Order: sequence, then C-alpha cells, then structure tokens
Amino acid sequence: MSKMEQNLLEAQRRVADFLAAHELQAPLEVRLLDLVSEVGELAKAALTASEYGRAPFAVTEAWREELGDVTFSLLSVAVISEVDLTTALDAALDKMRRRLAATGKAASGR
Repeated sequence: MSKMEQNLLEAQRRVADFLAAHELQAPLEVRLLDLVSEVGELAKAALTASEYGRAPFAVTEAWREELGDVTFSLLSVAVISEVDLTTALDAALDKMRRRLAATGKAASGR
C-alpha cells in the first residue's frame, strides 16, 4: 500500500472517529447535501479569490478552509456509505486511463 493510500485510509478513519466521538452520525442524504453545500462554499471562495474572474486565482486562507470542509464532508459521505475511498479512487483512475487510451479524453462524454 502506498503512502498516499495509507494517508487516505487514515483520514477516513479519523473522520469516522470524530463523527462517533461527537455523535455527529447523520443519514447519507444529509451528509451528501452537506458535501454539495461545502462545494458551493468552495466555489464562492474561488470566485472571491479571483475577484469574479477579473484577477488571476490566488490561494487564500478562505480557499484552504473551504477545501478542508469539502474534504471532511466527502470523507463523511464515504464513512456513512461504508466505501473505502482508496478502492474508489483506484477504480476512478483506471476508468480515466481506459477513456484516455480509447478516446484521448478523460470525460465520459455524457
């Protein structure tokens, strides 16, 4: 197992432990809506950091914080749905490699 995979598994375990310790268990739908909300806040931080496209994007503290919130929310979704993110990531990378080899594009074309 690579260091990155170990880190991802450890992060997933830490979030699971945090949710349990603070009694923050919630249904999957709630965790998913929280993830979507956090992604929206990340987008807002990107817009603000780039002055709504008038300036080059620059990483800000707000960007870092929101990216952390998105990561926590995604890990929470994985914990609640009992999905090992290292396995899911490996499958996604394999899928992208096959698409790139077949079409030269990573997008699904949907």
